[in-house]
Amino acid sequence: MFSYCADPDTLSGLKWLSCYLTTGKHLSFYVSFGVVLLLLAITAPAALLFGFGGAAAARSRIWPVNWLGRIYIAIVRGVPDIAFFLFFVIALDQGFEWMRHQVLCPDWDQPIRRGNDFIVCAQAKLPLGNAPQWIHEVYGFFLAVLTFAIVFGAFAANVLFGAMRAVPHAQLETAEAYGMTRRQTFWRILVPQMWVYALPGLSNLWMVLIKATPLLFLLGVEDIVYWARELGGTANPRFTQYPHGDWRMWYFLALLVFYLGFTRVSELVLDRLMRKLSHGQATTGGEAQRKAAA
Repeated sequence: MFSYCADPDTLSGLKWLSCYLTTGKHLSFYVSFGVVLLLLAITAPAALLFGFGGAAAARSRIWPVNWLGRIYIAIVRGVPDIAFFLFFVIALDQGFEWMRHQVLCPDWDQPIRRGNDFIVCAQAKLPLGNAPQWIHEVYGFFLAVLTFAIVFGAFAANVLFGAMRAVPHAQLETAEAYGMTRRQTFWRILVPQMWVYALPGLSNLWMVLIKATPLLFLLGVEDIVYWARELGGTANPRFTQYPHGDWRMWYFLALLVFYLGFTRVSELVLDRLMRKLSHGQATTGGEAQRKAAA
């Protein structure tokens, strides 16, 4: 990046370090922090959406919908995350390609499944073989977001289902006595009040989601853990022209500071949100606020 970085062999001290930390690979390392934050920004609301749908389905009086919601919660919560991530992404990718294959290649007369190989026509591949590299990266990121959302959506569904049951049933009966339909009672009485009961569990789930972001590496996304391992190891010409020893401890120490700082900020934001939601509520948190103000 700097003009004096043209010949690494002539550098020493802070000049060497400044050139080393501004190489193209290090810029990719810095960008990977943004990838992690972007994943969290997209996955959190997506998982909440999956969770709300699963909780509403598990609460439904229509038994097929009820069982679908309960099965979703039970299966995803019961499978280890790593096993689910390794299996589901492959199955999801092949499922997309199979559907495209049925539409784009109706005259295909060869079997798709050949032993351990899964072979579809070239037009059905995702992404296409001649697609730019950024499309491959966006597609991998999309699969990662969807997988994270489905996995953590099941945990969110369990939290939201419990929060819905925690809302006093007498309030729901009162709403119905005033002539509200079940839909109106659900959206106007149950949903606004359930968040104060759900937030502690959702807060813990958010922390778990932050700690789970290193699983991006298993999904083929070059995340901060991938770059820390590669850049911190004994350098090779593929990654940098600035040789060094095993510096992984320092790189992972930087990740430690990043994760601890991010979780601390999250705790402050969630605590403030909890105080706002508890204000005026007939809950333990709301009662504590009223006593403190008295």
